[in-house]
Amino acid sequence: MTATENGTPAATGTDTEAGAAGAPAKARLISGPGLVVVWLYGVMSVGAVSRSIYQIATEFDRAPLPYALSAVAAVVYAFITYTLVRGGETARKAALVCCAAELAGVLIVGTWTLIEPSAFPDATVWSQYGYGYVFIPILLPLTGIWWLRANRTAQA
Repeated sequence: MTATENGTPAATGTDTEAGAAGAPAKARLISGPGLVVVWLYGVMSVGAVSRSIYQIATEFDRAPLPYALSAVAAVVYAFITYTLVRGGETARKAALVCCAAELAGVLIVGTWTLIEPSAFPDATVWSQYGYGYVFIPILLPLTGIWWLRANRTAQA
């Protein structure tokens, strides 16, 4: 932080300013394009959580595998949203690992739904690479990984 003419602290406009106790503040991950990424993860969290809760509560015996996979997707989305909002280097690393795991899940489940559709009497969030969600489930982890890696480079 810098001081103004009267000696009071003035913001420098950086995302990693020192906190009130002099400790460095957490690097913000939701500025610029990151705001769109965290917003999309938040929307996907709400959608996947509500969908999986409803399906597990009302029709789990009809398609347990797809509904359980949708619940896993919901947890992943919620965790990534939390880490992006939390900020800091540890959160960035955790979000990066989760985005990579999410991408692997989308690729595995998406391929599985194409190869063996009989295993999926109902769709998951990641079915056919997110076809039911306008392919956002395949694009979002790619975008998230890109943003988190670019954000690391910008902070260095």
